[in-house]
Amino acid sequence: MATYKVKVATGDDFLSGTMDSISLTIVGTEGESHKQRLNHFGRDFATGAVDEYTVQCQQDLGELIIIRLHKERYSFFPKNPWYCNYVQICAPNGRIYHFPAYQWMDGYETLALREATGKTTADDCLPILLEHRREEIRAKQDFYRWRVFVPGLPNYVHIPSYRPPARRNPNRPEWNGYIPGFPILINFKATRFLDLNLRYSFIKTASFFFRLGPMALRFKLRGFVDCKRSWKRLKDIKKVFPAYKTTISEYVAEHWAEDSFFGYQYLNGINPSVIRRCTRIPDKFPVTDDMVAPFLGEGTCLQAELEKGNIYLADYRILEGIPTVELNGQKQHQCAPLCLLHLNSEGNLMPIAIQLSQTPGPNCPIFLPNDSEWDWLLAKTWVRNAEFYYHEAIAHLLGSHLIGEAFCLAVLRQLPMCHPLYKLLVPHTRYTIQINSIGRAILLNEGGLTARATSLGLKGIAELMARYLSEMTYESCYPPNDFVERGVQDLPGYYYRDDCLAVWDALERYVTEIITYYYPCDAAVEGDPELQCWVQEIFKECLLGRESSGFPTCLRTVPELIRYVAIIIFICSAKHAAVNTGQLEFTSWMPNFPSSMRNPPMQAKGLSTQETFLDTLPDVKTTCIILLVLWTLSREPDDRRPLGYFSDIHFVEDVPRRSMETFRQRLAQISHNIRQRNKCLPIPYYYLDPVLIENSISI
Repeated sequence: MATYKVKVATGDDFLSGTMDSISLTIVGTEGESHKQRLNHFGRDFATGAVDEYTVQCQQDLGELIIIRLHKERYSFFPKNPWYCNYVQICAPNGRIYHFPAYQWMDGYETLALREATGKTTADDCLPILLEHRREEIRAKQDFYRWRVFVPGLPNYVHIPSYRPPARRNPNRPEWNGYIPGFPILINFKATRFLDLNLRYSFIKTASFFFRLGPMALRFKLRGFVDCKRSWKRLKDIKKVFPAYKTTISEYVAEHWAEDSFFGYQYLNGINPSVIRRCTRIPDKFPVTDDMVAPFLGEGTCLQAELEKGNIYLADYRILEGIPTVELNGQKQHQCAPLCLLHLNSEGNLMPIAIQLSQTPGPNCPIFLPNDSEWDWLLAKTWVRNAEFYYHEAIAHLLGSHLIGEAFCLAVLRQLPMCHPLYKLLVPHTRYTIQINSIGRAILLNEGGLTARATSLGLKGIAELMARYLSEMTYESCYPPNDFVERGVQDLPGYYYRDDCLAVWDALERYVTEIITYYYPCDAAVEGDPELQCWVQEIFKECLLGRESSGFPTCLRTVPELIRYVAIIIFICSAKHAAVNTGQLEFTSWMPNFPSSMRNPPMQAKGLSTQETFLDTLPDVKTTCIILLVLWTLSREPDDRRPLGYFSDIHFVEDVPRRSMETFRQRLAQISHNIRQRNKCLPIPYYYLDPVLIENSISI
């Protein structure tokens, strides 16, 4: 007889345990055990428990390769899901085998799990193992299917349509997340049929919805969401979040109108990847030396500053021609401005010229800092409105959420759990599909946020994202190249760039150590069919097969694979943190980041007043809708997993485990450096502090 000591770990989230019957079959190279029910006196498989059992076999099973967990009905208890963390087995020879699960078993089913050692197809020679990985991929591809979201945008996971229950108690009201007079906040239909393995944990769900609901109700009771008038005074906007104060939010409210802070936001705000060094003034933006000479300092001129590399351009041409909608019965407006900035002798990036159209002419004046106070302020506010769309639609929604979801789904569909790339990438897919499903219900549906609180509306936002995706390149996703290509690699005071490159370096070194352990040569990369199918699916479903994007359709070398994987992890973690975490801090003072504009762009100078400024800004209702959503989406709910913290044990080999620990140490040093630097800054920049970066896009 051979005795195997078994440990079964149940998840610690609320209701992870089960009352169903769990049985185990062990498969080794020398045989297979009988199916044995795991049961001892008292409660089995309780939430957070690690239960121990003994399994007797008539012979030694050899090297253990697969186990099967059988979940079956137990007595009269109703079916309930079970979340299994892992199974650990100690063989008669003392060797310990680890079988990671980290998934729900919902119905009465059998789950087959591989031993945890990372293996590509080339590493498997046993027919049973090759068949297991093929069957796992077949099952996942049948379950997780692609669906067209909006033509021209990355495809997403298909979720079955909502079907009302056959029976319900008509006397029992059901809240659907709707507050009268307010947009749909919580659409439970969006996730009701989402696979349990893709959903938020109970703790994260409660944290998310209980933060949103009371604040929405507070807005309703205070009358904000029914008020369609203009703000009477700028200071009244502070009443939206009277108790919300951070160092940055207070600084924004105090300094938002200053030119130096306007320029600062291009470097360290929530959309810090727009500006480019300007070496020649474009024909469509006819700025002359006479116009800007007063703002360049003594003893210099525009051409000299261009040659020195001190002139920068923010061009929002991608917004040109996108139609607008009506909000609260009033036509909305947008523009595609150009903004010229100068790096002055004090190291401040200052706006020196703004044009509110891509087409110059007599009805499109170039606004300058020495224009009237309200002309110049309103011109800058139009640029900030363009920044809103570029940030929310392109940098945030498309550039992290939708692209990250496509990466996530391709991992689930093309890589078996035993694949080293699955083990490396799966922590960075956590909850992404759940938050995107909520986002589609709240933001991107008829009657949702974009239809009720933005000038572009749903169709305009979708068109803007589709335009950008049609131009996006693989090289622009590689941070070191992006800074060089935009000519900002040596721009002073660019803390986003400095922290971005520090995190990228740590991430790239970590990925390099993992990849080179499992792929010792280029032939191993090129000869991995699962890897190649994964890359091809991302190209097809995320980039929509656009060859001009430069995204690879196959990978042939180890360095190519390292860069590809590092880019994916960076987008799903650090890039999202940079554009998401500070949303409320920079937007709670609405004039700094307006989501709509109610008057058309100025066509002449000298006509702007405080009254016209207030009449152009979003009305009270629109302001409150947009700020409520940003309040929710910029605050990570509980159940966080910061970058580098991998509580699920997918890797068991010593080399990757050491690499994970080294990665955490490097991130800890980066965090220390950032906090030391911030002590000396009037405005701290901490959005890329590793302790604030989530492993995945989960909010």
